[in-house]
Amino acid sequence: MTFYKLADMFTYPFIVKALIVGGLVSVCASLLGVILVLKKYSLIGHGLSDVGFAALSLALASGTSPILVSAPVMIITSFIIMYISQNKNINGDVAIGIFSTGSLAVGISITALTKGFNADVYSYMFGSILSMTTFDVILSVVLSICVLTVFVIFYNRLFLITCDENFAKASGININFYQFVIALLTALTVVLGMRMMGTLLISSLIIFPAITARKITKSFKGLMIMSSIISVFCFFVGMLLSFSVNLPTGASVVLSNIVLMIIVSICGYIIK
Repeated sequence: MTFYKLADMFTYPFIVKALIVGGLVSVCASLLGVILVLKKYSLIGHGLSDVGFAALSLALASGTSPILVSAPVMIITSFIIMYISQNKNINGDVAIGIFSTGSLAVGISITALTKGFNADVYSYMFGSILSMTTFDVILSVVLSICVLTVFVIFYNRLFLITCDENFAKASGININFYQFVIALLTALTVVLGMRMMGTLLISSLIIFPAITARKITKSFKGLMIMSSIISVFCFFVGMLLSFSVNLPTGASVVLSNIVLMIIVSICGYIIK
């Protein structure tokens, strides 16, 4: 891509909106992803994205606002998944798998019985930067402020809950409360991100940056910082790739994350 073509990219309003929303959502997803990966809840993003597909199918079939339908549904589902996951007799991945497969079945059934897999459904499944609106930008700014505020104010408690849950309990920290806060923020992040990344690929923003960051640093604070840098970097690279070769944005971002993870893994293997 030439410099002039790159500069021309920023002349499109929808590209600017996508960059703002994508950058902020990437930061939120990467921060939450560190906790979810370390707590072995990384698949919650995938489960919620499938629930989001069912909610979006229902919204498109009924002619209502997708975000107004998907947001409350995914928040409630995230709470249910977190509640079930806290039951020691049920594995968290099992709860996620139940909601994931069930939601996919419901979403596909609703879509097949109504309008079928039209352009609107495909744009939500695989993402579309053309769908970014000013309202999405405002929501992403509000969400990023909420996530960053939670991590700054409650950093020490989140660190204890993530790394030593037993000590956190002994210290009098209400673990359940903070876990449900994380579930709430994750649900909102997925709701915003799936407009651009697609319901099938949004979980990559949560999983890949945290995994790649763990190959570089082991400290909790280092993971937070490095995961955010990696997430934003891969998003912008994915956007450039999408714009230059006309690939779906979500797929381009995922490919960027995969390539970077492979490069970091190879470099780490060579150094050892």
